[in-house]
Amino acid sequence: MDPSVDTWDLSSPLISLWINRFYIYLGFAVSISLWICLQIVIKTQDRSSQEKSVPRAPQDLMTNGYVSLQEKDIFVSGVKIFYGSQTGTAKGFATVLAEAVMSLDLPVAIINLKEYDPDDHLIEEVTSKNVCVFLVATYTDGRPTESAEWFCKWLEEASSDFRFGKSYLKGMRYAVFGLGNSAYASHFNKVGKNVDKWLWMLGAHRVMSRGEGDCDVVKSKHGSIEADFRAWKTKFISQLQALQKGERKKSCGGHCKKGKCESHQHGSEEREEGSHEQDELHHKDTEEEEPFESSSEEEFGGEDRQSLNSIVDVEDLGKIMDHVKKEKREKEQQEEKSGLFRNMGRNEDGERRAMITPALREALTKQGYQLIGSHSGVKLCRWTKSMLRGRGGCYKHTFYGIESHRCMETTPSLACANKCVFCWRHHTNPVGTEWRWKMDQPEMILKEAVENHQNMIKQFKGVPGVKAERFEEGMTVKHCALSLVGEPIMYPEINRFLKLLHQCKISSFLVTNAQFPAEIRNLKPVTQLYVSVDASTKESLKKIDRPLFKDFWQRFLDSLKALAAKQQRTVYRLTLVKAWNVDELQAYAQLVFLGNPDFIEVKGVTYCGESSASSLTMAHVPWHEEVVQFVRELVDLIPDYEIACEHEHSNCLLIAHKKFKIGGEWWTWIDYNRFQELIQEYEDSGGSKTFSAKDYMARTPHWALFGANERGFDPKDTRHQRKNKSKAISGC
Repeated sequence: MDPSVDTWDLSSPLISLWINRFYIYLGFAVSISLWICLQIVIKTQDRSSQEKSVPRAPQDLMTNGYVSLQEKDIFVSGVKIFYGSQTGTAKGFATVLAEAVMSLDLPVAIINLKEYDPDDHLIEEVTSKNVCVFLVATYTDGRPTESAEWFCKWLEEASSDFRFGKSYLKGMRYAVFGLGNSAYASHFNKVGKNVDKWLWMLGAHRVMSRGEGDCDVVKSKHGSIEADFRAWKTKFISQLQALQKGERKKSCGGHCKKGKCESHQHGSEEREEGSHEQDELHHKDTEEEEPFESSSEEEFGGEDRQSLNSIVDVEDLGKIMDHVKKEKREKEQQEEKSGLFRNMGRNEDGERRAMITPALREALTKQGYQLIGSHSGVKLCRWTKSMLRGRGGCYKHTFYGIESHRCMETTPSLACANKCVFCWRHHTNPVGTEWRWKMDQPEMILKEAVENHQNMIKQFKGVPGVKAERFEEGMTVKHCALSLVGEPIMYPEINRFLKLLHQCKISSFLVTNAQFPAEIRNLKPVTQLYVSVDASTKESLKKIDRPLFKDFWQRFLDSLKALAAKQQRTVYRLTLVKAWNVDELQAYAQLVFLGNPDFIEVKGVTYCGESSASSLTMAHVPWHEEVVQFVRELVDLIPDYEIACEHEHSNCLLIAHKKFKIGGEWWTWIDYNRFQELIQEYEDSGGSKTFSAKDYMARTPHWALFGANERGFDPKDTRHQRKNKSKAISGC
């Protein structure tokens, strides 16, 4: 036997295994994989069976047999109310809402957004089972208030930062109520809308539709922002009670109004984004039905959402289309009913609403206003009281010869088109760009204004220091300063009102904020027409006056051009706000050339106390020496003008055109009797016989001139009053 053959025969099985080793490895791998899968399935089944059959005995022993297996579920652990407020309204609403929440035996916390760090704490609300409420106001140019500025900035950046993602706040529940003014149509409640949108983009769940309060009493659904909030609060408390019980809202059956959908089920992200965009495009429609609007997923009913998230039978398409058509018809009918009244500024009875609401009437009455009808008011000036006591008059007495104790300060329109930072009424008056309110007749306004003024004068009878002759003179009104508050020129019957004043031998001093050029052009002659020139550039005017009109700068320039065409006395009134508008001399000079006024009053801003509606402080009030320096530099740029008069107590100087300097003497005062003769001739001629500013000028006394020792103080003033004035100046 060949030895080699035996060797081969013995090794042939090993060679076979070697040749097929790959199949062997594969078999082992498959076997191991199957074993591992089998073990996973077994363990999963064991865990599931254990969860379904938890022994009750240990639980019963731990609870002494009185509590069942599962403790009572807590669906709402508390409510956190966040507010961002400028004037204190949102803060007040937060307090009111907190009281309502506490009535449900729920813990509540009120948090100022200024003191809240969302980067550290907002994520905690995902698992806290709290309901977070955000009460946020919209401030100038659609920006948040100072207290909410950081929170909004953080939220906006987080919502667009991919590192946070769309589920960052998933599990957080929230509601938003915005505070705004629809007079600022381009950014009405913009902050509330943004906060709502950003929270939704981060995955938070909205428990109810956003509320929108409106300060504009004409467009407000319930007549005031307070009423809007009460309506929203009622719905929120109802929703909170349902959440507290663990109730889930049923799917909408398609019968609820837009903005009132009962369903809160989430649809796909694509559809939610689309519906949110639709909400932004059609928010006005929902406003007409409710004081708040729906948004994102709440925009659609349950049936609509079902059609997006599941398969729909062909037989059901007809029902869905019928529902869509029906909802569209209902929406159009609702728009037709509600839109008419809202756009026309009328109440439910079809009548125009009064400008002065009960809340506004109460606030203005506390400030000393005597309100007239539905949109006018009169108030006794402090200088009227001063001159009754023989203690000197206001700067108009120094510059133009007004007898302050015979001057009535009034307005036929409390509304204004600006919200100036130095408003001495702290923005308690309404705002608007056109007349949308109920209108009172000028005869009634003048009659009641004079009567109310006289009644206020009567209160000084017998007061120590009041001079008898001044008191008797004060009972007869000789001058009317239409500068109390608001924009008198907005009043549709302003020309009739002026005519009535002149018929009563009352001179007229009308002030306008340079936002109504057409009304200035159409204005009949007045004794003296003022235009407030609070800034000389578009940027600074927007910052200081905060106008409502989008084209405010063009309106401002057109108003100055209209002023230049007037033949009677015209005045620019400049209010200097330190660090805001005192460095624009060249621009001011250009505006002077544009309007060519007869006079320019330059006055340091008056600080009227702290106001949450304005950031103005004493640091913005220029010293009298600084005002004088500004005037000197301005006069150097306008060669046709010189400094004429000074009233140091009011921190005010008068620049006059050189045409009023005759023979080296200034003639800035007014011959009021001559003016009454001229205006009577104008009326008798049907307006054909005009007259100019120089036709009724009078010589300015020496004590009123700039540089005089009296510094604008009438020598007839008592020594005590001059002493008080000096103290007042040093304290300004």
